[in-house]
Amino acid sequence: MISLETRICQLLKIDYPIIQAGMAGGPTTVELVVEVSEAGGLGTLGAAYMTPDALRQTIREIRSKTKKNFGVNIFAATVNDDFSRLAEVQKALSPFRSQLEIQEVQSSYQSPDWSVEQFTICIQEGVPVISTAFGCLSAEQMKVAKERQVKIVAMVTTVEEAKQAEVSGADAIVAQGSEAGGHRSTFSLENHPAGAQIGTLSLVPQVADAVEIPVIAAGGIVDGRGLVASLILGAQGIQIGTCFVAAKESGAHAAYKQAVFESNEESTVVTKSFSGRPARGIKNRFIQEFEQSGIQPLPFPSQNTITKDIRAAAARANDPAYMSLWAGQSTRSLTKEIGAAEIVQTIIEEAKKILT
Repeated sequence: MISLETRICQLLKIDYPIIQAGMAGGPTTVELVVEVSEAGGLGTLGAAYMTPDALRQTIREIRSKTKKNFGVNIFAATVNDDFSRLAEVQKALSPFRSQLEIQEVQSSYQSPDWSVEQFTICIQEGVPVISTAFGCLSAEQMKVAKERQVKIVAMVTTVEEAKQAEVSGADAIVAQGSEAGGHRSTFSLENHPAGAQIGTLSLVPQVADAVEIPVIAAGGIVDGRGLVASLILGAQGIQIGTCFVAAKESGAHAAYKQAVFESNEESTVVTKSFSGRPARGIKNRFIQEFEQSGIQPLPFPSQNTITKDIRAAAARANDPAYMSLWAGQSTRSLTKEIGAAEIVQTIIEEAKKILT
């Protein structure tokens, strides 16, 4: 008999096996994290682009509004900038800046690398769950986390990455199928230049068979059917992103949400155009024209740094044609804003109905 009270519920001290993905860059507000946790899931703050001071303040604000467990998601990879082809890529970006009337263009750039400080702040502030993207914590960081009884969740896209995460000391693994929106956690782009392209249905059972620690399924899951299917495949819970991008409490731009509501399973592509790292998003004018230019983007995070002004100007202009509209492949059922708590409750109700 399949139960919704799984190992992941016990491990993370949550009522339901639903984790809200830690979406960096704005969607994960304090309100979103709190609502998901209060509803019985695990709210997660996407902290990768936050300054250390902002992160500390936000963690304290979340703590002031809920006694429930929550998580913080950070990058586990070292930032290595490469602006050697800056002039070439700027030529491809110039037409977009002209269209958006961006007058001033920086002559030099440097991507911030706050991951070490962010981890330290999470430990100092007593964050109960830390999830990592693009790799695993260092042995020293893992030792500190274990001493403080902080649960570590590593996101992976292959069986080998899952094994590596288990050996590193992770307490649980998120197996991210290729249907997932945004940046997935492929460890090495040398082995997988476009990111590992293994679907959720194939990835989850193989990861579950390969490791002893609990597995959380992610990628294209939007309802109770997805939760039950994931449990049957061997997962102990699910992680959901796109549903929560479209939630009332999400910090995603209104034009971004509307693009999600108007999209379907054919709308998204995997692109490096915005950030230099493969990410699934709704295809728009920026992606189409940048790729047609034939110019390769800079590596991550350098491309992400130099396109920041374009994305910001597009947001001010309410123009989704130049925004990074990260979304997964299961968007047909997302047609309007609903509360995060309702999302959690609806998924659980649907799952219970299926199981009974």
